Amino acid sequence: MLPVIPERAPAQGPPPFERIAIVGLGLIGGSIALAVRRRWAGGLVIGVDRKPVLEAAMRVGAADVSADDLGMIAGADLVILAAPVRQNIAALGELAEHLAGGTIVTDAGSTKADVLRAAGALPPGAIFIGGHPLAGAAAGGIAAARPDLFDDHPWLLTTPAPEPALARLEALVEGLGAAPVRIDAADHDRLLASISHLPQLAVSALMHVVGERAGAEGLALAGRGLRDTTRLASSPPEIWRDIAATNAPRIREALDALIEALQALRADLDDGDALQRVFESAAAWKARLDGDAGGAG
Repeated sequence: MLPVIPERAPAQGPPPFERIAIVGLGLIGGSIALAVRRRWAGGLVIGVDRKPVLEAAMRVGAADVSADDLGMIAGADLVILAAPVRQNIAALGELAEHLAGGTIVTDAGSTKADVLRAAGALPPGAIFIGGHPLAGAAAGGIAAARPDLFDDHPWLLTTPAPEPALARLEALVEGLGAAPVRIDAADHDRLLASISHLPQLAVSALMHVVGERAGAEGLALAGRGLRDTTRLASSPPEIWRDIAATNAPRIREALDALIEALQALRADLDDGDALQRVFESAAAWKARLDGDAGGAG
């Protein structure tokens, strides 16, 4: 069951795109579809996914029409790729025969370099703009989708891109409740390696080590601090395998920096000077983070 969410007033004027095709109706794609339906009474939402997912999406009103093949996107003026990253890359190689001239294609994935290379296969006239809504939830899938998922969250759009297409996509993003932010594609991957990919890998590794060392009986004694610190440890590995594989150089750089900091702590446990520096720096950056609440989950 979807949660009961206060509705925003419908957007004034026609939607920026009359026919929106969403490939992948999981948490992100399903939430985009529901947010579109919340904001614009007109327009058509086309869902593309596996049949069981489509049946669930149709039950909650996330799509007007649906199909399990890419042929259904023909005639769409916006195509949103919202599957895991490597599935989006594969889809980009299959879209050409279905796209009309002037179609804008975007994605919702957490890495951009490989996606942008794959977008080179799109036909002339089609415009690709990388996208990444910085919003998420502990659970995934269409059952967790909600129309307010993007409210007041940043939504990154990669540059360079044609200004008219960017402006049109920004109008959609704003209509969905998010704040569009333009960013160079290379800067996107470098930034996300630090603010999203590294924390996920670090927390998962931390929970693995703690669990192996403490065991079930030890974990039963753990307090809220460990639970809060390891919230991300429940994330599905399938999605993160794609992310790691498509942003490996930047993630390695971030991991190297973390390993260096941990090694400094390990080497200075007796004196505590490194601990002092790290804790003071961490507290200062944490205060800045909490002052800038909202962003990558």
